[in-house]
Amino acid sequence: MIPVHMKRRTQGFTLVEVLVALVIVAFGMGAVLTALTSSADNLTYMREKTFAEWVGLNQLALARLQGTIPPTGATEGDIDFATKRWHWQQTVENIEVPGIRRLTIRVRALASTPGQSSGSKPTADKVSWLATVIGFRGDAVQSPLDELSEWDGSTPEPGPSGGGGSPGPGSPPGPGSAPGPGH
Repeated sequence: MIPVHMKRRTQGFTLVEVLVALVIVAFGMGAVLTALTSSADNLTYMREKTFAEWVGLNQLALARLQGTIPPTGATEGDIDFATKRWHWQQTVENIEVPGIRRLTIRVRALASTPGQSSGSKPTADKVSWLATVIGFRGDAVQSPLDELSEWDGSTPEPGPSGGGGSPGPGSPPGPGSAPGPGH
């Protein structure tokens, strides 16, 4: 025979036990939902940042493909890419190396907010750039000391010694050449 206090316990959980279990499950589900929301937000941000970098790299490639070096100063524009409108700003600056300029391209997504027309630009303090791409463009076509002049298959031009560009008897061998006898 089963004692009475044991019999009552086998019939189920008390209301307090069920409520405590529900609170624990609710906190656990809240933590899971918070983690999923954070992950989705990070994924969206990284997707936007990747697209912004691609827009910047495309603008840099366009600047490099032009026949002339871009003038110093700032330019900006809008472009449609990946079903979204993007705003880019390009700054061209001279650097210490003659004939070479640094191009800095910053990109952000254009989002129309209620009360802001689609064509108006936000003020500078509200600009949030997603990506910055830095590249260089120049017109320096001569290699230093004509060391690489034979790479294109052309005949090297005479050097300062008056020879045909080949090293003299006292000069060290060039890159890729085997040492002569006695070396």
